Amino acid sequence: MSLWRDIKGTLQPFWVTLCNMMRRPVTVQYPEQKQQMAQRYRGRLMLTRDPEGHERCVACHLCSAACPVDCISMQAAEGDDGRRHAAWFRINFTRCIFCGLCTEACPTLAIQVTGEFELAGRDPLKLVWEKDDLLVDHGGHTPDYNFYRQSGVGVAAPRGGLPTETAPVDPKDLMP
Repeated sequence: MSLWRDIKGTLQPFWVTLCNMMRRPVTVQYPEQKQQMAQRYRGRLMLTRDPEGHERCVACHLCSAACPVDCISMQAAEGDDGRRHAAWFRINFTRCIFCGLCTEACPTLAIQVTGEFELAGRDPLKLVWEKDDLLVDHGGHTPDYNFYRQSGVGVAAPRGGLPTETAPVDPKDLMP
């Protein structure tokens, strides 16, 4: 039986090659015709906004920690209303391998992928994108998700100000 299996294993690749040699090649004339990418394609990254128009990024640094090539950097800041945000956010697309680990690590769904794949350029400094280049005016793939409403952080009222909440503990009162 092993002789028949060896003969079949030798002839089968030739048969596949002969069948494909007779087909017409499928050529896409790239600049004029753009290929439709799959729905799950991981392309360029973007920063999204919540339904209220605020930035979703809370500068937790989880995306930069999950990045295997260390192409994401940011600086955390806090606004007047107590919300954290990224003072600056930078992605170096010359180093990015488009693995999508940063999107999986983001708890606020702020960083998401698009289907764009045309990022080529001769100047590597033009491939370092700042926060203004990455920030879009919509919610991306999840337009209705609002991290602050889901997590229960006090934005509708001061922390502990709602009738169902208790006031936060002042850590200075716990001192002996």
